[in-house]
Order: sequence, then structure tokens, then C-alpha cells
Amino acid sequence: MTVTPPASRAAQILSRPISLNGLTVPNRIVMAPMTRMFSPGGVPGEDVLSYYARRAAAGVGLIVTEGTYVGHESAGQSDRVPRFHGEEQLAGWAKVAEAVHAAGGTIVPQLWHIGMVRKQGDAPYPDAPAVGPSGLVTEGAERTGKAMTQQDLDDVVAAYAEAAADAERIGFDGVEIHGAHGYLLDQFLWAGTNRRTDAYGGDPVARTKFSAEIVAAVREAVSPDFPILFRYSQWKQQDYGARLAETPEELEAILTPLAAAGVDVFHASTRRYWLPEFDGSDLNLAGWTKKITGKQVISVGSVGLDGDFINAFQGEGSPVKGIDNLLDRLEADEFDMVAVGRALLQDPEWAAKVLADRFDELKPYDAAALQTLS
Repeated sequence: MTVTPPASRAAQILSRPISLNGLTVPNRIVMAPMTRMFSPGGVPGEDVLSYYARRAAAGVGLIVTEGTYVGHESAGQSDRVPRFHGEEQLAGWAKVAEAVHAAGGTIVPQLWHIGMVRKQGDAPYPDAPAVGPSGLVTEGAERTGKAMTQQDLDDVVAAYAEAAADAERIGFDGVEIHGAHGYLLDQFLWAGTNRRTDAYGGDPVARTKFSAEIVAAVREAVSPDFPILFRYSQWKQQDYGARLAETPEELEAILTPLAAAGVDVFHASTRRYWLPEFDGSDLNLAGWTKKITGKQVISVGSVGLDGDFINAFQGEGSPVKGIDNLLDRLEADEFDMVAVGRALLQDPEWAAKVLADRFDELKPYDAAALQTLS
């Protein structure tokens, strides 16, 4: 008689299925969104398809795609970043979703508008201006872009809603709205870049109004059981020390309108998941998000690696780091899922190795991995 050995602790904790609104995800491992710039003309091709399908086949339960530009001319800054609008682009994405499903995974596109990070002259629409709440790319900077009018705001809301409807139509399992890292939605959320004096600026609730309108429009555009994820962060690419909220009360003021508008899952982006977010508690940002909203939450930040991801942009690698602390937090229900970035970018088999207790086979991160779609 063959005796099946007991599952490892990692497998016991990470292999639990989870329901996100109407979507059942086979386990708790998420592929974090990572911009790769391998889609000429904004069209994801066979190499992009294989890149995501390999990771689904190796045990990633939910894939969040790299950021994809919504259908607004000021949304992007590169003709090699995929778009989520246009017949050819959406046809490419439909094939990606089909391949991920065939490999046993689930997938959502990350819908993205970069706002003031863009410079006029950038592809794919060089004549489009950089736009934002106040025309500022960061706190204390000179105004270099256009402060959005009501028509601009309405156009972007419509672009997100259309992209979400397209995602459901072509076979995706949900959508993630990118509200983090100093891009457009985050520029509204952050007091450093939102200097408006109308209904979209001022206190934290007012600064959340634009994002909440986008969430509500997306919710209206898709089926009731179609999951909406919302990614947010304290830090910005323009200011790593920036904070949306200094206290849990301030964070509650921001998250509550988003939850009420229709967010099913929050994706709380941090640089190091193990750090506490506020004094007096060991909870990280994801833990506080779950405590405040009662919604399901994804945690992320240097999972499986001993080194901040920011160093990767400077060409530095990172050695492998254990995940016992992560498993403790998941087991305690501090958060519900964990997103893995560079470790999965480096090694398509990361999830399979972790679930099979093959930690000795994990690979350190090498920044050279950014140059290919392995």
C-alpha cells in the first residue's frame, strides 16, 4: 500500500482554495503585476502568453497581469507596454486568458493610467498631455502637466469601465484597478499631488472620490459576481517615504468609500511585507486593510527574497529568504493571499517548488531576469 506523505506546512497553508466574489482561486499564491515592456504596439504576443501560462501551470493560483493602459490617450508612456483597448490588443489578451485557464490558473488584467508620470511626447500618443489632479508629478514640484477638468475625469472613468467590460467579455476572471505607486489614481489619493479645491480635493474622503467613481463605474459595467481588485500603496515611485495615511483612522477614511463603491479585494502594496504599518501593532498594511474594511486582502513585498525590489532597478540581485513569517501571518488570517513578484519573475517554477517543500531549489533573484520573458 502506498502511503501519501503529509503535506508540508507551506502546502497546507498556501494550497487552500479561496473565493473572491464569484471566482474560486485554487490557492493563495498570486503573481504580482510587473511591467515587462515586451508587447510591441501594445499587443501581447505568444511570448507574453507563454510567460503567464508557464506560471499558471506551475501552481500560481491567480495571475495579475502587468499594468495595461486603459483607452485614454494620456494613460501611457511606451508603445511596448500592453494596452487594454483596441481590437488587436484585446485579441492578444483573449489568447493569454485562454492559455492561463488551460494551465489551471485564473487571471485578471491590471488596468492602468499613469497620469503625471507621463511626459508629453511619450508614445503611444505623443501629442497627449500629462494629466493629473493638479498637474504635479510629486510634492513640491513645479506644475508640468494639465490639471484635469470634469470632462477629463469623466473620460477616464469611462475608459476604466469600458476596459473592465472588455475584460469580462474576452474571458478574464476579474480586474485589478491600479491605484498605487504614484500613478494617476494615487496622485488623487495623495495630498502631496492633489491640491484641488473642488469636490475631488481636500480631506482624505474627498481625495478618494475619483477612485471611488471609477470603482463604481466598473462595478456597473460588469456582472455582480465579477471580482474587482484595487491595488494601493503608501509609498510612491516619486517618494518612497510618502504616506497616504499616518494613522489607522486616516486609512479608514480612504478605504471605506472604495469598499462601498464595490471593491471586493484590496491589494496592499508594500516594499517589505513583514514590517508593521502603524505604531503599537504588528499588522502590516494588508492586515490593517482587512481589519478596517472586512474585505479580502492580498499582501505583497519582497516575498521569498532578502532585498528590496527597488534595488533591482539599480541592477542588484537578492538572495533567497525563507517564508515562515509569511506562513504564520496567513495562518493567522492577517491577510488572505500573497503576491509574489521578483521571485516568480526569476523562476517560473517558484510556486511548484514552494508547494512541494523544495525550498533548496529556489533561485536567488538576478536583475538580468528583467531582460527576458523566461
